[in-house]
Amino acid sequence: MHADVIATAKTWLAEDPDPETRAELAGLIDAGDVTELTARFSGTLQFGTAGLRGELGAGPMRMNRAVVIRAAAGLAAYLRKQGHEDGLVVIGYDARHKSADFARDTAAVLTGAGLRAAVLPRPLPTPVLAFAVRHLGAVAGVEVTASHNPPRDNGYKVYLGDGSQIVPPADTGIAAGIDAVRSLADVPRPDGGWEVLGDEVLDAYLARTDAVLAPGSARTARTVYTAMHGVGKDVLLAAFARAGFPAPVLVAAQAEPDPDFPTVAFPNPEEPGAMDLAFATAREAGPDLVIANDPDADRLAVAVRDGADWRMLRGDEVGALLAAHLVRRGARGTFAESIVSSSLLGRIAERAGLRHTETLTGFKWIARAEGLRYGYEEALGYCVDPDGVRDKDGITAALLVTELASELKEEGRTLLDLLDDLAVEHGLHATDQLAVRVADLSLITDAMRGLRERPPGALAGLPVTRAEDLTHGAGGLPPTDGLRYTLDGARVVVRPSGTEPKLKCYLEVVVPVASRAGLPAARATATDRLTRIKQDLSAALGL
Repeated sequence: MHADVIATAKTWLAEDPDPETRAELAGLIDAGDVTELTARFSGTLQFGTAGLRGELGAGPMRMNRAVVIRAAAGLAAYLRKQGHEDGLVVIGYDARHKSADFARDTAAVLTGAGLRAAVLPRPLPTPVLAFAVRHLGAVAGVEVTASHNPPRDNGYKVYLGDGSQIVPPADTGIAAGIDAVRSLADVPRPDGGWEVLGDEVLDAYLARTDAVLAPGSARTARTVYTAMHGVGKDVLLAAFARAGFPAPVLVAAQAEPDPDFPTVAFPNPEEPGAMDLAFATAREAGPDLVIANDPDADRLAVAVRDGADWRMLRGDEVGALLAAHLVRRGARGTFAESIVSSSLLGRIAERAGLRHTETLTGFKWIARAEGLRYGYEEALGYCVDPDGVRDKDGITAALLVTELASELKEEGRTLLDLLDDLAVEHGLHATDQLAVRVADLSLITDAMRGLRERPPGALAGLPVTRAEDLTHGAGGLPPTDGLRYTLDGARVVVRPSGTEPKLKCYLEVVVPVASRAGLPAARATATDRLTRIKQDLSAALGL
């Protein structure tokens, strides 16, 4: 066994095109580090509907140039099989380690396969790439990013010609093309021949951002902004300047791209401590809002003053606020959300006479809702201009929520006041999440198996009125690895994360509210129920 893994590693080493990973792998081979070599050569990163995402390093179980070249070759083979022999593919990338290298390798492989490749001029937000696919009439797009993952990770996200992320069967078709690559020597990679785009696409995207705002709307709200060491700053500042909003006050230590993310443990606004610097800046600047993008700027976090300090709104709260704002402006079309997001969106849409639909988790599904006008997911993702960007977009969402805050400010009100209005009108919808990060993925498999074999009969004293195994599909949805429990006045969805080693449990309770005077008691009831559901669910999971 030891000899086999070392022989396999030497074969990989012989064709690795990257001096850094070659040196890394040679060191492991010379040291005879069988444990580490086995971890890196125990399989391959699997290409799925989330593309690829993993830790940087040498070997087929890590993100590296050899893996990306194979992925690009698989994509090229798939596109040619679909009849796009000379189609255009647009390539974007963020500021993470190796992102620019992976983008160039992708352009070389696609060019070598006879397709046309165009690379964005520099690290830019993921929504700019999603916009570019449709704007340029491309047959596909690639974004090199690991979004909000830790610094050691990178990833590879693929869009089809409609501007949406891939869904089955495109993923299996690309994976088959990857599997067909026997050797990197079989993949032509010319030194040039692809186009490096100028700023025309970015300019067109920025011009499009104006469309999310109502002509003549209030633009007075003042903001503090953090780019979370990512690529959002310049684009967001340009969009805010075009719109006529006051220039955001920047969180200076997090404003510029830095692939090491030195001020945060995880560059995700949802993670504990990630917004601490933004809140410290807000205490000095006294803005109306704090806004944050994740590193590739497709997500948006919003924080508001609540009493003496600042608190971040949940994605479900922002999702409901944006929906109410669009309804107030007379938006028509479908309002869509994932099955793990709050049911409040459905209540808002129903009251407005609008179509509402639920999809599987991920904007690859939300963006495909028929007649989509607005879509959101609780993980801070909002699609407010689907005709421009068929994906979540943290830039245009920031514009829209700042417009809303401006209009409320003119009325002497805040986002919290509007949330209170929604609770009185539709009931208090309170959400929370139980997320367990693991080092061993088998723990997640075991926990899901345990729930299937021993489903809970009640949580927090509320009987489970319906238990659904989503692997068989539910409500017309495609099959997915998940479980959904409906309780009297509550709902729980349990699923493994598609991008991180986490088991995620999404909780919602709904408490009727007769008037604004009843809100404090309703919030106390909701908090108690969510806490007790968490406790009971933790025990049922065994994690």
